[in-house]
Amino acid sequence: MLPLIVFAVGIAVYNYWQDRSDATRRVVANVRSMRLVLDSEVQRMTGGLQVLALTNSLRHDDFQTFRRIALGFVEQYGKGGLVLISDRKGRLLFSSATEDTASLPPRGHLETIERVFTNRSPQYSDLFIGAISGRQMLTVEVPVFRDGEVIYDLCFSPPIGIFQELVEKQRPDQLWTVSLLDTKGIVFARAPNPNETVGKQASGALYDAMSRMSEAALSTVSLDGVPLSSAFTKSPLTGWTVVAGVAESSLIAPLWRNIAITSLIGGILLLTGLTFAVRMATTIARGEMLHDLLIDELNHRVKNTLALMQAIAVQTFRSASRDERIKFEGRLGALAEAHNLLSQEKWAGSELRDVIARALQPFLLNGPDRIRMAGPAVPLSPRLAVVLSMIVHEIATNAAKYGALSNETGRVTLDWEVVTDAPKPRLRLIWTEIGGPPVTAPVRRGFGSRLIERSARDQLGGEATVDFLPRGVVCTVVCTLDEAR
Repeated sequence: MLPLIVFAVGIAVYNYWQDRSDATRRVVANVRSMRLVLDSEVQRMTGGLQVLALTNSLRHDDFQTFRRIALGFVEQYGKGGLVLISDRKGRLLFSSATEDTASLPPRGHLETIERVFTNRSPQYSDLFIGAISGRQMLTVEVPVFRDGEVIYDLCFSPPIGIFQELVEKQRPDQLWTVSLLDTKGIVFARAPNPNETVGKQASGALYDAMSRMSEAALSTVSLDGVPLSSAFTKSPLTGWTVVAGVAESSLIAPLWRNIAITSLIGGILLLTGLTFAVRMATTIARGEMLHDLLIDELNHRVKNTLALMQAIAVQTFRSASRDERIKFEGRLGALAEAHNLLSQEKWAGSELRDVIARALQPFLLNGPDRIRMAGPAVPLSPRLAVVLSMIVHEIATNAAKYGALSNETGRVTLDWEVVTDAPKPRLRLIWTEIGGPPVTAPVRRGFGSRLIERSARDQLGGEATVDFLPRGVVCTVVCTLDEAR
């Protein structure tokens, strides 16, 4: 009996260490997933601000007209959001909270403003107490250009509750602790106990590891005094860190429970040891096969997404310039929005109108009536949803820079139809511009035009054509429809 019991205890211990190893991998996978969600949300804010920075009212210092646009942007994020415009010295020129900027104190945290003017790119602050609101806040800040020079800092302070909601939604269950930390290791969102921990610095072991590495798995003690099996990963976009951990007690408890059960049924094991061993081995093998299958599926999706991001990055930054970096950020934002929509639908596909609306959302802030959409309901597979989102974003970006969306009078009509005269139904999407600046055909095609054509040809098995007509640009995209799954 004793050898069988020892054998069973050994299996229980082995399973415990296997479970610990699986738990570690699961924690690392979760923090990476949470970091992608965080980056996607911040990228959406950044893209919206960059569109605001291009509005004609801001270019001409028409802050009264800009106020209406800014308030529309703030309303997307609920109560507590704030848009500010300041010069390099921190003097406030505009606040979405009041028209009386003369009575407001100058902005604090001038180092963030200085980085915006110096680096000429979006910047993200650490947690601080706002000079105007007196509340804890974070900011997303982008430069406003005029004649190639940075003239203003356009700042958005989202409601801090947005990040708390993100943490609550991404937390797997009550045994997990999830935190978001700024570049100094200060907590700005956390579950559980946010009221007691927001504003505090990460625990010693975690803070030391964060100062040396951008990602790691380790054992820590939470700010609540709970031992955790933890992991963290740092965002390359913002410098913020996502930390998650599962209670050590939840990992150890199954070990003691298994040992107790094994000891209790030792006599039964003596009679049925061989059968039990065979069944246990079969169960372990089957469980590991299922586990490997799920991991392979997860890796497949992640690799596909990263491969697409890498391809965009390689093409966009081949000749690195500020303008191309902005283009890449917009394309990545469009890709993230498409993936957000697919995630909401549990990767079962999306409706064409929803995909287009997500891609055009930043361009509707300056005039929601300037883009008219018309067409039947068309379900899209995940592949078509992602590629069409990128194509529509690219066409709209060109219109915002050179076409009908670059002035105050231009209009765009976006029509689509399903053509059924072939073995497989085809989607025909037509983008028509009127009222924009005079149209002249470009001497050479830019990367955006090549991206549209290649995506339509190589990824959709269709074609895209751009006609530079006197009344405005007309872009037609034709592709074969997949079955939405």
